Amino acid sequence: MLEKYVDLFQKKAFANLGTLMPDGSPQVTPVWCDFDGTHVVVNSALGRRKDRNMRGDPRVSLSIVDPDNPYRYVEVRGRVVEITTDGADAHIDKMAKKYLGMDNYPNRKPGEVRVIYKIQPERFSSMG
Repeated sequence: MLEKYVDLFQKKAFANLGTLMPDGSPQVTPVWCDFDGTHVVVNSALGRRKDRNMRGDPRVSLSIVDPDNPYRYVEVRGRVVEITTDGADAHIDKMAKKYLGMDNYPNRKPGEVRVIYKIQPERFSSMG
């Protein structure tokens, strides 16, 4: 099913990433996203709320709306199956190119450690 919506990962489409707080309540953050052919890939900084949430509970959900047609979307539910800093700096620069048209991510903070989260899709819902 995801094949029909893979074009959303090439567009400047933000994903709304839902994670679970330690008390089980939901937390949602807009994120840049990527797809490596198997996993949905997001990038964040070590220690942020979504980083702590995904380390504590790997269950996540993402909703991506087509920027060209707001009545077309895909929701992906799955699990974070890999968390790594390997390649994370290059990946955030790749995302900056896609979303901002810039070669380097401009919002990096001093001492910030970038992290990649690979999400294994398990279920989908969609429209359009």
